[in-house]
Amino acid sequence: MEAISLRAPAKINLSLDVLGRREDGYHEVEMVMQTVALHDVLHLRKRSDGEIVLLCRGEGVPAGPENLVWKAAVLLKEQASLDLPGVEIVLEKNIPVAAGLAGGSTDGAAALRGLNRLWGLNYSREQLLQLGGRLGADVPFCLLGGTALARGRGEKLQPLPPAPFFHVVLAKPRVAVPTAEVYRHFRPEDREPRPDTAGLVEAIRRGDREGIRERLVNVLERVTRRLFPEVAEAGEVATAVADRLFGPGKRPVVMSGSGPTFFCLLDDEEESERLAQELTDRLPVVIKTFFWREPGERQNNQELTGEG
Repeated sequence: MEAISLRAPAKINLSLDVLGRREDGYHEVEMVMQTVALHDVLHLRKRSDGEIVLLCRGEGVPAGPENLVWKAAVLLKEQASLDLPGVEIVLEKNIPVAAGLAGGSTDGAAALRGLNRLWGLNYSREQLLQLGGRLGADVPFCLLGGTALARGRGEKLQPLPPAPFFHVVLAKPRVAVPTAEVYRHFRPEDREPRPDTAGLVEAIRRGDREGIRERLVNVLERVTRRLFPEVAEAGEVATAVADRLFGPGKRPVVMSGSGPTFFCLLDDEEESERLAQELTDRLPVVIKTFFWREPGERQNNQELTGEG
């Protein structure tokens, strides 16, 4: 195999709870994560000179050692301790940067998967998960995909049955939100209201669409809204439009990750189109997508970890 292309799908957080600060300085979290069809694309081609070359097509995307794609390639080379060929990687960015959608993490995960195949390393899923945990907390989930309950820093994963299919509208203001800053300003009182994580997991198992919508809670949303007025305004605009179109609270609007992207779960293409059209006139970035699970990318319901 001389070349390979693969997708790197985004994620949203159906719930996000912060349980406290760990001794290592990170925060202990519990969250339900879901892959969506919005994706970047990575094109990988072997080089004979042993060099790692990264080319990025998209604004605001670093093309050097700070990019998780680059870091993934370096990590695999170091881990393999073999005389591996080089690689040229072309990254096509479609996922907004610093948006709470795991855009960087999913690119790093795709690089691990792609290079594992391109270089013939034959690392197992568990080995890749451990390597992914060294790159970033969201990378293991991006390797797993589908629907999962995440704990620890986000690297301890329990795969869940596929959630019911939803169309999704994403809405993002023109502001980048540094995740570290949001966690740094998190306060205990920001935990209210708390997510009903167990109830959300059970609703997913039952295929209870309304039960899922009722339990969409992200405790970081309060923090990000407080720090960034543009985010608060975007959330209010999106909520007002969704309430007007579908009825108050019928289609809740919730922030993903540390933000600033908001999402709304819709029943069908018509609902998705109506909301997207209305928001396009009011917010700078509006994207229609849907829940996604790649065939063959999931294990049975068991505990997996990306710690390493």
